[in-house]
Amino acid sequence: MTKLTDTQRVILSAASQRTDRLALPLPKSLKGGAAHKVINALIEKGLLKEVKANRKLSDPVWRENEEGHGLTLIITDTGFAAIGIEVEPQKIKAPKSEPKPITTQRKMREGTKQALVIEMLRRPEGASIAEIVEATAWVSHSVRGFLTGALKKKLGLTIDSEKDATRGRVYKIVH
Repeated sequence: MTKLTDTQRVILSAASQRTDRLALPLPKSLKGGAAHKVINALIEKGLLKEVKANRKLSDPVWRENEEGHGLTLIITDTGFAAIGIEVEPQKIKAPKSEPKPITTQRKMREGTKQALVIEMLRRPEGASIAEIVEATAWVSHSVRGFLTGALKKKLGLTIDSEKDATRGRVYKIVH
């Protein structure tokens, strides 16, 4: 039998009485670091589980994950058992069809400004912001945003820069 504090028992009992199994909202007296400590202990014991919040149903959000998705808390079957309630295990529905495989490699269209900039950055001499501005007719802040947003974050390319005495800062894609 799992040892529970009074606060943990209150949280699990409240969640057990809901049809949606949500463990939120937490008791008003439980705030900040204390709330995180109590919830993390319940998650580690397998009594609560973080699941993606359904914004359409206005699920309360416990925290956001690294991708910015809201997460809520639900009581698990083990959580029910810890407070002495027997439940039928939740059945997980199998997908109706095979999911499409996730592709990590993006195809690049030729002749686009993106392809042009990548080609410029792959040259041994690289490219400066001014050179990219001239080639694409973008403004300099758009070029900087493109380098960090599209190339680094979306395409996962590693871009190095170094100061050149005549050309200014020069950017290159590291292979």
